[in-house]
Amino acid sequence: MKFLLLIVKNVRRNLLRSILTALGTMVLVFVVTLVWSILWLLDLMTSDKKVNLKAMVTEKWAIPSRMPFSYAGPLSRGAKDEQNTADIEPLDSMTWQFYGGTLDPEKLTRKNMVFAIAVDPGKVLSMMDGLDPKTLSPEDQRKLPQYLEALEKNHKGIILGQTHLRNTNKRIGERIKLIGLFNYKGIDLEFDIVGAFPVGRYDTLGGFHRDYLNSAFDAYERANKRKHPQAERNLNLVWLKVPDTRAYNRIAYQIERSPYFTSPAVKCETASSGYASFLDSLRDLVWGVRWLLAPACLITLALVIANAISISVRERRMELAVLKVLGFRPGQILLLVLGEALLLGAGAGFASSALTYTVINHVLGGLKFPVAFFDTFLIPPAALWWGPTVGGLAALLGSFLPAWSARNVKVAEVFSKVA
Repeated sequence: MKFLLLIVKNVRRNLLRSILTALGTMVLVFVVTLVWSILWLLDLMTSDKKVNLKAMVTEKWAIPSRMPFSYAGPLSRGAKDEQNTADIEPLDSMTWQFYGGTLDPEKLTRKNMVFAIAVDPGKVLSMMDGLDPKTLSPEDQRKLPQYLEALEKNHKGIILGQTHLRNTNKRIGERIKLIGLFNYKGIDLEFDIVGAFPVGRYDTLGGFHRDYLNSAFDAYERANKRKHPQAERNLNLVWLKVPDTRAYNRIAYQIERSPYFTSPAVKCETASSGYASFLDSLRDLVWGVRWLLAPACLITLALVIANAISISVRERRMELAVLKVLGFRPGQILLLVLGEALLLGAGAGFASSALTYTVINHVLGGLKFPVAFFDTFLIPPAALWWGPTVGGLAALLGSFLPAWSARNVKVAEVFSKVA
């Protein structure tokens, strides 16, 4: 216990240097935490699961995917052939139809544009990642089912992400009118805002009832005496949930061999494979962040701590010699210096990761990282131990040589210089 108190007192003796070293450590740990958080989430998205797999069915030869809505029923059943006893059905399914609109067609800005997905409200909680009740806060667990129930009852309802609510300056209970953009020109929709998605993954998305979009195409045909150009190709994606890899392989085979999905042809792949394909254009950037930026931060952190400890050891050579005279063994001197570095590194690392977690998750509402359908990422709880681990390991590595130098201080040599 006295040894630990001595370590704390030594750190406090030169308070300014200790504070500056801790601040430098906190900045570098902050950068490492951000980098690892992004990499952790990307790895989570692109790693294959062994059970409860999610597969996506899209058009095979075109981006963006556009399939006839008549594909929805057979695909939701995994293209199961009732005459073939070997065929199986997925555990669950969900269709996605993309819709883009703007509040002001004369002034197209990011703030007045809304990107939404037409879905079956009854499948949202079971099929949309990030909305599992187990992962939601108690308040969101209570509110989200209410919003979805309202969406089921009111086909003109819409649930908006937090970013859309903020950009459009709208609130739950208000009404908006979206003018169709891109492939949806002529499909203008009025919505009642019935809810908001929890902070996180769906901040820049909206969700509304798929029957409303499909009925809008019918209304367009009645009004214009012709079908909308998108009417026959308005299904973008079908999600399937399967129990394991074996079931996925069977369903993928059923879909891709089916004669019903030839014009256009479709493909079935795991969700992780789809995300990996989308992120392939960022492969070099991710590689550089993983293998260049993060290691560079760790090396810099070790050098910062090594420099501070080296200065401290040089200034305290007389003190270290006195400690040896008083009976401190070389190993104890080594542990004393390493302990001081570890206290600074691990302590500053934990403070940095805790502040990062609190500020980004609970003050800023998430880390903005616009990729595909993911606008906001939260710092994972694992970051709370990344900080002290990174800071502590860097401190030990950076302080080992200065500590070894302190261990080898020659008492006679030090006092001869004083004499």
